[in-house]
Amino acid sequence: MRPTLADAWAGGRNHFNLIRLVAAWLVIWSHAWAITGTPGNDPFAGLTLTRSAGAFAVDVFFVISGFLVASSFARHGWREFLVARALRIYPALIVCTLLTVCVLGPLLTTSPDYWRSPATWRYLAGNATLWRAEFWLPGVFEALPRTAVNGSLWTLPIEGRLYLALLVAGLLGMLRPRRYALAWALALAVACAYAWRHAPLPDWLAYLIWVTAFFITGTLLWVWRARIVLTWWGLLPLLVAAAAARGTPWFVPAYFAAVAYGTFCLGLLPRWLPSTGRHDLSYGLYLYGWPMQQLALLAGAITPTMNTLAATVFALVCATGSWWLVERPALDWKRKRFARMRDA
Repeated sequence: MRPTLADAWAGGRNHFNLIRLVAAWLVIWSHAWAITGTPGNDPFAGLTLTRSAGAFAVDVFFVISGFLVASSFARHGWREFLVARALRIYPALIVCTLLTVCVLGPLLTTSPDYWRSPATWRYLAGNATLWRAEFWLPGVFEALPRTAVNGSLWTLPIEGRLYLALLVAGLLGMLRPRRYALAWALALAVACAYAWRHAPLPDWLAYLIWVTAFFITGTLLWVWRARIVLTWWGLLPLLVAAAAARGTPWFVPAYFAAVAYGTFCLGLLPRWLPSTGRHDLSYGLYLYGWPMQQLALLAGAITPTMNTLAATVFALVCATGSWWLVERPALDWKRKRFARMRDA
């Protein structure tokens, strides 16, 4: 019998932490061109003609997230699901936001009204609560090619809202193969029709629709995992189709299918990839990557390569601290708390 996605997932070994770590680094690498003010884009954008390495990495993040979050909901009750999602995303984000506002900002700002400016408090409140992404602090990085303090934060409010949407879908009994497949197809059809009718869309709306499509597709793969055959031979025609469609409107669906299916082939099939175990530095690397790139630019890392290398080192240090001092303790607390509740 050909192995299914459910078979591969049940094996208990996966490489999603490693894939997300590489994806977080690709975001840093891709941002280096914009942050240093270098014309052009990363080589991956030249390969696809439409998607940069950073955009590709975000696609991978969201399709994995849709799958894993659906799995989390299926394993736990809604209360534990909510607590688990909150403890995974909020503690590290709040600490990063506080360090940015209370340490980085005061050290670098050229504004005498830094603490009195509403922009400072909007940045703190908007980012720490996931209400909305705020990118600017008064007087910070204003002389650089990109003035955003942390341009990567735009994905996090979307992620948080998608968690809540999945919770609602689960409570309504939608996470069943036929029901969810119908809802998925309807959502994509409506999104495509809207995008076609109102093109060109504002950037924020185009990004929202695109990453949401990857998230709900990840959830679809979880719901249909027992019926989806997962093989390298299944991936090959998708890659060929994407390569053949490059530069045409058909590249979008071909790329979408290849990334979604290929992510799970790479995450579940190889035996030769190293395992990172339960250690996941990808979130911290993503959170701290952009600010470290801005600092690296101030320190003289003015080319994309120099900036990427310097920022990677700095961001990995921050990510390691975030994992061991913030993220892992929060997750351990959650596990112990709910273990005691189940034993009571």
